[in-house]
Amino acid sequence: MTSPLLAPLREARFRALVAGRSLGDFGNAVAPFALAFAVVDLTGSAVDLGIVVGARSIANVLLLLFGGMLADRLPRSVILQGTETAAALTQGAIAASVLCGFASVPLLAGLGIVNGAVSAISLPAAASLTPSTVPSSLLAQANALVRLLSNVGRIAGAGVAGVLVAFAGSGWALAGNALLFLAAALAYRRIRLPRGDRAPGSRPLAELADGWREFRSRSWVWLVVLQFMIVNAVNSGALLVIGPLVADDTFGRSGWGLALAVQTAGSLLGGILAVHWQPRRLLLFGVALILLDALPIFALGQTPYLLPLLAAMFLSGVAIEQFSVAWDVSLQENIPPDKLARVYSYDMLGSFVAMPLGQISAGPLAEHAGRQATLLGGAALVFGATALVLCSPQVRGLVRREPAETG
Repeated sequence: MTSPLLAPLREARFRALVAGRSLGDFGNAVAPFALAFAVVDLTGSAVDLGIVVGARSIANVLLLLFGGMLADRLPRSVILQGTETAAALTQGAIAASVLCGFASVPLLAGLGIVNGAVSAISLPAAASLTPSTVPSSLLAQANALVRLLSNVGRIAGAGVAGVLVAFAGSGWALAGNALLFLAAALAYRRIRLPRGDRAPGSRPLAELADGWREFRSRSWVWLVVLQFMIVNAVNSGALLVIGPLVADDTFGRSGWGLALAVQTAGSLLGGILAVHWQPRRLLLFGVALILLDALPIFALGQTPYLLPLLAAMFLSGVAIEQFSVAWDVSLQENIPPDKLARVYSYDMLGSFVAMPLGQISAGPLAEHAGRQATLLGGAALVFGATALVLCSPQVRGLVRREPAETG
């Protein structure tokens, strides 16, 4: 009998989807790691590093709503082909600037803005494509599997990035990253889906307003988004800005790559658990596990040694994956399909809007208040925001419509 985990792979469209997302996530695991150390090698400044990673996030936030509207209008697989190709070109340009010696903070920030804009257009399309590639009875398994295989790509990417940056340099890591994005674009070409049905004469502002009404009508949606506004801001500052600096002063760059890979290994286990154990109050379970996401930040601040950090990153990976599957299934079961991409875009906008603030402010905070105080304060914010959302009756009461068979 076919394992429930592998059942969605019978669908050709789904196989193409997971191939594209896995390759893209492999590339996305290499990119921030290599870019962070490219900036560190260039200037050694936490402020400069925050500016470069923050510039990408600002562009990402500004265009997310446009990406959601576009994904509800056009074939989502076509959008993904174009955005992955554009990502390959921008990463190739960044790699060339590093390898040829003309990289600068303004140039890296500018290319990051272009890359962030491309990513903003692709994210709602990728997130809302899964229900179109499998029968509804396989929705939970498909969400778990697409994330599971994407995490395989992230594990490989984090591990390869650490080795490449340590032994070949960040420029070659970024060059390989560009090739991965091209491979993802080719995989998405195998998905053929019809255009979404749009009302004649529909206007962009009216469509955005319609998506906003759908988003705010459910308090469990916007409360979780507010929670992740805080969680993602803290994580982006702690792990993308302060983390590489702590690594350089303690356990080294290869150790930091290993820590990122271990976190993604935890996500693999989380994905497997999500397939075989799907409680009726799936969202409550997923949100509660985000309490564990404070552990890596606490470990970096309190005991910046590799073994405690690896354990914390593994548990965080399990928790993040359990939440992510719960969140995707909850949205896909409760939001009308023709509005799903726009709701995803509001979700992503709210979740990501504070990330540039977290990235840009992490360096100055660490320099003035100290790394330890900044990291421990961030861990407290993650824990507190999650605890408050668990008080919501809608979050505690939301149940699965059709519990998936686990066979």
